[in-house]
Amino acid sequence: MRDTSTNRIVTARAYAPSDRDACLALFDGNRIPFFTDADRAMFEAFLAGLAVAWGYQVLERDGRVVACGGCTVEADGTRAGFCWGMVDRGLQGTGLGTRLTDLRLRAAAAIPGVTQVRLDTSQLTQGFYARFGFRPVSVTPDGYGPGLDRWDMVLRLDEDNPLRRR
Repeated sequence: MRDTSTNRIVTARAYAPSDRDACLALFDGNRIPFFTDADRAMFEAFLAGLAVAWGYQVLERDGRVVACGGCTVEADGTRAGFCWGMVDRGLQGTGLGTRLTDLRLRAAAAIPGVTQVRLDTSQLTQGFYARFGFRPVSVTPDGYGPGLDRWDMVLRLDEDNPLRRR
């Protein structure tokens, strides 16, 4: 895929343990205002334990990891969930978040039996996900910490959804 803001090639690929430091750098660059201090330890544990098994993805541009995010199937087999999505802070607004979200939505839509995608995010990014059709199902004030509300959102994937035809 081509990054139209810079005319550079952006490559999506599976996360490898060698991407750990690059993904942690993305996290650190986004820490304030998007994450809490406690989130870093959880993200680090995720990278060490579940990222490979869950098919976590990275986007690379010019050989550098510029975004990462995952999509996994929940235990009931009918829902997929987004996890740990982030874009290099200096590259936000260039379309990389859209590309990462599209990649994860396509992965979810390709899984037989999955009828919806859920995610939890904050008030800072809920509007971004709403543009893809995600709808809030609950909002928890200060759900992640002081001043950082938790928005639980869902996107239905039914047979008429354009993602099913991609």
